[in-house]
Amino acid sequence: MALTRDFKETVKDRADRDPEFRNGLLAEALEAVVRGELEVAKILLRDYINATEGFESVGKAVEKSPKSLMRMLGQEGNPNAKNFFLVTQYLQEKAGLQFSVVPVKSRMAKKRELVH
Repeated sequence: MALTRDFKETVKDRADRDPEFRNGLLAEALEAVVRGELEVAKILLRDYINATEGFESVGKAVEKSPKSLMRMLGQEGNPNAKNFFLVTQYLQEKAGLQFSVVPVKSRMAKKRELVH
């Protein structure tokens, strides 16, 4: 289902005035990648790019056409890892953020500890 223009504008307006919201969008997208939820990550990254830099700027920065990036992050998109991480690295740098993966015990691991 395509997002309405009103929704996109609402997200952009909120991202423009609320750095915590803007950073939260990017953080959620990267957390989705780590969880293996690529479809969710692509949606969130599209929203983030539309609300912040725009596909023209991101494309220029990572030396990819904006249309290619839009397809890559589209519903049927299948980004290769190199391009996907070029985009996410650029977005982190542009936002002045650096995310890292911190290991957390899964529920399954915790249950196994209780059994033993």
